[in-house]
Amino acid sequence: MALLLGVDTGGTYTDAVIIRDEREVIASAKALTTRHDLAIGVGGAVRAVLAQSGVSPADIALASLSTTLATNALVEGQGGRVALVYIGFKERDLETHGLLEALKGDPHVVLAGGHNHAGGEAVPFDEDGLRVFLAEHGAGVGGFAVASQFATRNPAHELRAMALVAEMTGRPVSASHQLSAKLNGPKRAMTAVLNARLIGMIDRLIGRAEDILREIGVSAPLMVVRGDGALISSAQARERPIETILSGPAASIVGARWMTGADHALVSDIGGTTTDVALLKDGRPAIDPAGARVGKYRTMVEAVAMRTTGLGGDSEVHFLSEGLQGGVSLGPRRLVPVSLIAVDAPEVVHDTLDAQMRSTMPGEFDGRFVRAVAGQTMEGIGPREEVLLERIGTAVLPLGDVLRSRIETGALKRLVERGLVQMSGVTPSDASHVLGLTDSWDADAARKAMALFGRRRTGAGDRLAPEPEVMARMIISQLEHQTALALLETAFAEEETQFEGDAAVLARHVLMQRGLGGHRGLVRIETGLAVPVIGLGASASTYYPAVGVRLGCEMILPEHAGVANAIGAVVGRVTMRETGTVTSPSEGKYRVHLVEGPQDFVESEAALEMLEGVLRARAITAAEAAGAADIQVSVVRDVRSAGVEGREVFVEAEVTVEASGRPRVAV
Repeated sequence: MALLLGVDTGGTYTDAVIIRDEREVIASAKALTTRHDLAIGVGGAVRAVLAQSGVSPADIALASLSTTLATNALVEGQGGRVALVYIGFKERDLETHGLLEALKGDPHVVLAGGHNHAGGEAVPFDEDGLRVFLAEHGAGVGGFAVASQFATRNPAHELRAMALVAEMTGRPVSASHQLSAKLNGPKRAMTAVLNARLIGMIDRLIGRAEDILREIGVSAPLMVVRGDGALISSAQARERPIETILSGPAASIVGARWMTGADHALVSDIGGTTTDVALLKDGRPAIDPAGARVGKYRTMVEAVAMRTTGLGGDSEVHFLSEGLQGGVSLGPRRLVPVSLIAVDAPEVVHDTLDAQMRSTMPGEFDGRFVRAVAGQTMEGIGPREEVLLERIGTAVLPLGDVLRSRIETGALKRLVERGLVQMSGVTPSDASHVLGLTDSWDADAARKAMALFGRRRTGAGDRLAPEPEVMARMIISQLEHQTALALLETAFAEEETQFEGDAAVLARHVLMQRGLGGHRGLVRIETGLAVPVIGLGASASTYYPAVGVRLGCEMILPEHAGVANAIGAVVGRVTMRETGTVTSPSEGKYRVHLVEGPQDFVESEAALEMLEGVLRARAITAAEAAGAADIQVSVVRDVRSAGVEGREVFVEAEVTVEASGRPRVAV
């Protein structure tokens, strides 16, 4: 009998499950996610599930972790300060391909160098330029991203840059050729930047999680869920944290399939920060061929084809003053709910809310609080941010007591993006407390904050909502509406060949929206989803039944929907893919592109066999390092040729080797 421990760290809750022999959930538990030190929440959830099950920590044969940390960090624009070394490209690429926006003011340098399509050196690498850049910026960043032109055809310049960074700074380096075997240098550079930004975060999470598991007595190896739902070792996740984006969502799909056995359905997972929607087809989640997209960032990471929206139970509620009636919108930023922060600092929160309610005029910062996050790195913050951090100190404070001028708003935003400060305000979770849908935290604080939010004036000069309950219903209705839009967008995106136009536009089209209400006039319009929706997440049972009614579809809410990610974390397989390319730079010459440099052959089959052998060895080694047992290997060759003067001429071939197996369990 094998006992498996699955853990998921979400934006609000950390979940833990124990599964016996991959067949049944014997216990599940939750603990609040502790953002300042995620391992505390991990420890709380693991201790709770062990106590509930009566299982001894020493009897756990395998532990596995899925996390929304990387996904949430990218959606919310958080992460460490990094530097980009961009070799062989043009300066204008940085703005054209969104790299400047992703860098957020972090340093970068564009250097001469790079290779051509065939793997030959295009321009010598400017090592002196890199040395100058490292001397100036090496101490001020937490890591480096390196991307060189055609590095997947010859990574020599990236390897040299990595060596110089290590020699002069000792900082971790993310090289684009190690993260993707595909062309498209700017997108590889984006992936490397995001990977570098996440390294510190994921390293701290995994390291502390391993420490806390050992402290509890769990000695089994720790696995981590990758963005395609496969499992990797904790060491591999630390080196390539970008591969854990969509880790939590991918685990939820694996968990949804395991719980329901569904072959064809939309899976929608609502967390504290995001809603993740994907299509389950023939019992398997599709892999996004263009690379994982999270928020506004498109990466080259293999991950499930999923649409991630900044919409969750803890999403920020925005007041819409346009129009006579006004309204609200939600997300994409996550706030600490007022009802939750009141648990941590009841006197400060209630005294502040009471004082704000006594005022006859609504205040700009009513119902808003701020606190610092302990234990974070302080790299790259300026004097204005330092002053704000010192002012905040270690306490929960009303936002109005912290901001003393408009110019400080930008400094506060930067502190939030760096993960150094948390904001608190009205969220759907507070609305749920007001309406009695949940009672986890301080409902009285939620009611006061809701009353303050409802005092805002619409375009007609009326209050947005006369009572806290009215305001709360308005927020919950908006959450249901935006969830329905997220599901429709995914459905339209999956059927893009059937419709012309952007999926987001189609989902919001007046005909689509009128049809959801069953319009009856001179024209009859009926629209909705034609497949079931599997609703996952701790709050799915609260919000999703109404979403199913809106969309006219079956809403499946599995028994363990609230811990689906933790289930998926431990029932997946270890899968390692290695991809390589053979090109033909001239007739009769077949070039294999290897990390060690290009190697030429006179026969295409010899080149393909050589590449396949190298990739097979790498994939098996990586799978073994990840802890896989009973490894099975599959090979796919994609050979592209062209007709020239009545004969087929070899152009290029891509070889992909996949090594897969269940993780070994401790005995």
